[in-house]
Amino acid sequence: MKKTVTTSIFRNKLGALAILLAIVFSFSACDRQDDVQPETDLLSASEDMLTVLQKTDLMKGKAQPAARKQNERKPTFSTLLVALAKTALTSTVAKNDLTLFAPSDEAFAKLGLYPNNIGSVPNLREILLYHAVEGKVYAADLTAGYLPTLNGAAVNITLNGGVQVNGADVLLADARALNGVIHVIDEVLMPPTLNLVDLALSFDPEFSILVQAVVKADLAATLATGGPYTVFAPTNEAFMAALGELGFASLDDVPESVLRQILLYHVVEGRVYSSDLSSGAVETVNGDTFYVNTGNLTLTDTQGRVANLIPSLLNVQATNGVVHVIDKVILPNLGS
Repeated sequence: MKKTVTTSIFRNKLGALAILLAIVFSFSACDRQDDVQPETDLLSASEDMLTVLQKTDLMKGKAQPAARKQNERKPTFSTLLVALAKTALTSTVAKNDLTLFAPSDEAFAKLGLYPNNIGSVPNLREILLYHAVEGKVYAADLTAGYLPTLNGAAVNITLNGGVQVNGADVLLADARALNGVIHVIDEVLMPPTLNLVDLALSFDPEFSILVQAVVKADLAATLATGGPYTVFAPTNEAFMAALGELGFASLDDVPESVLRQILLYHVVEGRVYSSDLSSGAVETVNGDTFYVNTGNLTLTDTQGRVANLIPSLLNVQATNGVVHVIDKVILPNLGS
């Protein structure tokens, strides 16, 4: 009897141990499954991005909050594929390491664009290049700020309950392909279409004195076709104050050489967005430097004068640069 009881207890313990081990292995398997779950995104990684866009059943990614809010259907990309073909960009998308912000057919349809009429869009190639970024950039790598595209201009990334690109929502993130990553977006992104001079003219009359000064200093062609440049643009009010400070009755009284020095002191090589600025010295095309304080958004010139960057008028993009509006003309070393 004692032996029978002992055997029964032993069997019960073995049974309990077996159940415990089963539970442990079950959780362990779940943990391993969780660990490798992102690898399911790699189902498409054996195909290039063009193929993934063509065969959307290969597209595996992470649904974003905006997709759930909009109750989006599985995206298709017929219009985008036709656009890539008409602009000879199919091989670019198929062969280069890229990140593509891909508008769905529904995104193009919002603009009345479909495969049968997408080829009529002016500057279509530049628009498409504005959706592509060099290298692989996953959603977790994106930070708020400006991200340069193959177009030359940058897109503005914001993180507000998901990822937004120039205000367009990312619906599906991190769809992987052999040569890159695709983020599906719900709007078509539009790049800048005006050069720096035409951009200033478009704000007429707020920057009319700046435009007159650029023409008088024979810098219009350079700023319209050269670059890219970053321009810290003084308003008309700022110019009028500077003329009085320098003892000139009007712009006509300013010697061309002096005017040229002043204007080039407001120009920096390359595209420098507000998110790229750091406190310290900035070298200008003029050769002098001014000092940026990102804490209070000010510029200090060679004479210790302080100009304020206007927050609502930062990062205004042109085809060949970017403009930040300031409330005072900054002055370089003008000599005697």
